[in-house]
Amino acid sequence: MVYGPGVKANFAALVCAVQRGWPLPLSSVHNQRSLVALSNLADFIVTCTTHPQAANQTFLVSDGQDLSTTQLVRGMAQAAGEPARLLPVPVWALRVGASLLGKGGAVQRLCGNLQVDISKARSLLGWVPPVSVEEGLRRAMAV
Repeated sequence: MVYGPGVKANFAALVCAVQRGWPLPLSSVHNQRSLVALSNLADFIVTCTTHPQAANQTFLVSDGQDLSTTQLVRGMAQAAGEPARLLPVPVWALRVGASLLGKGGAVQRLCGNLQVDISKARSLLGWVPPVSVEEGLRRAMAV
């Protein structure tokens, strides 16, 4: 997932919920997700356009620090200067409730694992994400 200022869809909805102080039933979600800040993605694209080793290669990119959905919401709340209002609802209960509402896909995206390995970009291109997760979240929440 790409996140940052002006990003839409699920991330925008999460930003809105955190900024409004809505309680979220996500404190029991212990998944692992690879995210990439918009600034890091842009830097990586520039690196690929200028680095000779990038030609004809396929890379996976992330911030290099995987987060659970719970950690993401806590980081967003901290960046926004808001308390993280997380409720301990078991993931199975979220799945059942979402299925009944026809929103099973949304819960899968929030609760499932999705990790990428950026070691190829690090070793072949020497690329290191220039923006930390904390700074990326601060920028995303400043909008």
